[in-house]
Amino acid sequence: MKCLYFLSPDLVSTRRVSDDLHQAGIDDWFIHVVSKDEAGLQKERIHSSNWLETKDLLRDGFIGANIGFILGVLGAGLAMYLQPFGPDMPSFVYILIIAFATCFGAWEGGLLGVASENRKLARFHDEIEAGKFLILIYAQKGQGEAVKAMMQQRHPEASHVATDAHFANPFSIVRRRTAS
Repeated sequence: MKCLYFLSPDLVSTRRVSDDLHQAGIDDWFIHVVSKDEAGLQKERIHSSNWLETKDLLRDGFIGANIGFILGVLGAGLAMYLQPFGPDMPSFVYILIIAFATCFGAWEGGLLGVASENRKLARFHDEIEAGKFLILIYAQKGQGEAVKAMMQQRHPEASHVATDAHFANPFSIVRRRTAS
């Protein structure tokens, strides 16, 4: 699955794009729009993006979990070496130390992620703030070229700005198209 990014200049154009995508057989589940004008999207019944797409919760949560795991392993190793509670401490306590540190790191990372903009969308921040609409189209295998062709033919005002292998992968890099 690919995620195609299109920038639309206004709500009217975004509405037409959404209608044409529906006619092409793409369901609302695969069309998400990022915009400052959430009320306009709701009024026009255009499927807007969710907070998992607009915030960096997943990415920062995974990073926090990895850091927590590493610190948990170091903490468990230190507890094994120093034996602050004596040599008879059960082995599962060390596993609990690692699990607690991993969960705590994921929680802290998630809190940081909720407070920050998704890094994949950050490059489009200025355009969205200027009132444009970023349309995310999740195209099934083999459907991407047909969607691009339809968009180029019927909606030249909506520019194709990037393609991503899959939006849900928080660590992939979005390749922004250059004007050609």
